[in-house]
Amino acid sequence: MKTVELLAPAKNLETAKAAINCGADAVYIGASDFGARKNAPNSIEDIEELVRYAHKFYVRVHVVINTILNNDELPRAVELVKNLYNIGVDAIIVQDMGLLKAVIDGKIPPIQIHMSTQCDNRNLEKIKFFDALGVSRVILARELSLEEISEICRNVNCEIETFVHGALCVSYSGQCYLSYANGGRSANRGECAQACRKRYSLVDDKGKVILSDKYLLSLKDFNASESLEKLIDCGVKSFKIEGRLKDINYVRNVVLYYNNLINCYAKRTSSGKIFADFEPNADKTFNRGYTDYFLNGRGQCFNFLSPKSRGERLGKVKRIFKNSFEIDAKVSPQDGLCFIEKGEMSGFLVNKVEGNRVYPNKMPKISTGTLIYRNFDSDFEKRLNNTKTVRKIGVKFVIKDNKIYAFDENENCVYKELQNGDIPNNLNKMKQTFINQLKKTGESDFYTMDVSIEDDKIPFLPVSSVNELRREMLRMLMDERLNNYKRISQKPIKYTAFPMVKMDYRANVFNNDAKTFYECCGCEITEPALEASTIIKSGIELMRTKHCLKYAAGLCSKSCGKLYLTDENNKKYPLKFDCKKCEMAVLSP
Repeated sequence: MKTVELLAPAKNLETAKAAINCGADAVYIGASDFGARKNAPNSIEDIEELVRYAHKFYVRVHVVINTILNNDELPRAVELVKNLYNIGVDAIIVQDMGLLKAVIDGKIPPIQIHMSTQCDNRNLEKIKFFDALGVSRVILARELSLEEISEICRNVNCEIETFVHGALCVSYSGQCYLSYANGGRSANRGECAQACRKRYSLVDDKGKVILSDKYLLSLKDFNASESLEKLIDCGVKSFKIEGRLKDINYVRNVVLYYNNLINCYAKRTSSGKIFADFEPNADKTFNRGYTDYFLNGRGQCFNFLSPKSRGERLGKVKRIFKNSFEIDAKVSPQDGLCFIEKGEMSGFLVNKVEGNRVYPNKMPKISTGTLIYRNFDSDFEKRLNNTKTVRKIGVKFVIKDNKIYAFDENENCVYKELQNGDIPNNLNKMKQTFINQLKKTGESDFYTMDVSIEDDKIPFLPVSSVNELRREMLRMLMDERLNNYKRISQKPIKYTAFPMVKMDYRANVFNNDAKTFYECCGCEITEPALEASTIIKSGIELMRTKHCLKYAAGLCSKSCGKLYLTDENNKKYPLKFDCKKCEMAVLSP
C-alpha cells in the first residue's frame, strides 16, 4: 500500500489540535502575516505550541505564506520564515517568487518549500518547472482531471498535493482580480471580498437577458471522496481539505470522514489511532451541494440559487397544515431547514416536532412535494461540540531480564531496570497486576496494545509503584519519540528555465526580487502585478475559469453574439470564451 498524507486546515490552535485528534497527518495554518486568509492569523507562540503537540503524533505543520509581497514586506516575510524554522515548523506554502530568490540567496534556512495553488499550477510544464527548481511539493489547481493529475505525478519527482474537499474558487487560483478591481481587496493579498458569491445577470450585446439575477459565478463545494482510491493510484502524496476560515466542528467532521476513507486504501505518514465517539457525515456539514468538479470530466459544478449552505437532503413535504407540515424524516427542534422555490433558496428554524409533524418558527410558503434540506443538524452539532475524540499512540510493554521495555508503533524504544525487591508470594498474581496496571494509560497520549512478561523473577511491587513505573516509562517514551522526530530539510533550489519567455501582470510580481527571479529563469516580466496600480485597464482578464456560462446556459452550439456579465450595480463585464479549451474569461469593463 502507498503512504499518503491527509492535510487539514486550521484557523487557530484549538482547531488544529481538533484536526490532529480526528486523523490529520498534517495541518496548515496561517502565521501573523502574509497568508491568503487575512482573517485567520496566529502568533508564533501558538504555532510553537501546535508544533509540540503535532510532532508527538509525527504530524507535520505547514505554515501558509502565500500572498504576494511588496518590497517592504519581503524582508519581514524572510524573518518570519526564520522564526518558523526555529520553532520546528516543517514546511511553508508560498506564492511569491521573491521568497524563492531568498532561498537561493541563502537567506532562508532549509525549511521545505511547497508551491501554493495560488501559483496557477494547472499544467505539466509549470509543475515540471517547479520540480526542476528543486521545491519539495507542488499544490495543484483544483480544475485538473484524474488523467492530468496522473500524467503530472508520472513526470515529476517532487511531491504532489491535491484538494479533495471544500469551497471552490471559480477562477484559476492566483488569477482572480475581480475583488481587487471592484473594491481594492486583492485575493492575492489575502483580502478577497468573494465577488464570485454575489448576484449577476447574463446578457447579450442586444440587451437580451439570458440569465437574470442569479449567483452565476457561485460553485458547489468540492467532494472528491469517490475518487480517492484513483487519486492515490495516480501518485498523489497529500490530500488537502479547504477551510482555514471554517469552524472547528466542520474540521472535526470532515477530517474524520476522510481519515476513515483513506485508511481503506493507503498507509499514513503520521502515527496513532483515532478513538472517535461520533460517526462523520460530510452531508451534515457546510456545503452548497457537492461536485467532483473536473476530476471525471465536465459535470454540473455550479449552484446559481444561493452561496449559502444547502446541507443534507431530507425528503419531500407530505402534508401541509396551517402552522406545520409533515415529512418522513427525523427532525429535531433547533434544526435549520431550507428549500428551493421558484429558483430561490429560503430557510427557517424548527421550533417543535411531534412525530413527523414539524412546526417552524415561521411557516414558510411551501407546498406538498417541496424538497426539504437540513443545513443545521442541532443534534449532530451537539455531538461535535461535546466530542471526546482523541488520538493515542500504540505502545507495547515487555518485561524480561529484570528490565521493562516500552516500544511504540514507530519502533521507538526505552527501558528501565526493575528494582530488586521481595520475591512475590504469588508470581501469577504479581504478573497479572503488572498486566492490569500497564494497560491503564489514562489521560496520556498512549494506549497499550500488548503486555508481555518473559521473566519469572519479577519483583513484588505495590500497585502504586507499578503505576508510577508506567507513567515514567510513557514520559521517557514520549521524549524518545520527539528526539527521533525527523524534520525533512529542503534540498538546494536553483534557477531553471521558465516555460514562458514573457509574462504580464498575471505573473503577480509585486517586488523587485520576484522580478529578478523570473529574469534569472529566462522570463521577461512586462508589467508588475495588478495590485501595483489603482487603475485597472479596460479589457484585461479579471478572471479565467473552466466554469463556462455559455455551457451552463445551453448556448455552446448556438450563435449568441457577445455576452456580458452585469452586477447589481449594472457594471458590465465582457466575457471571452476559449471554446477549444472550454474556458471563460471575465474582462474588465
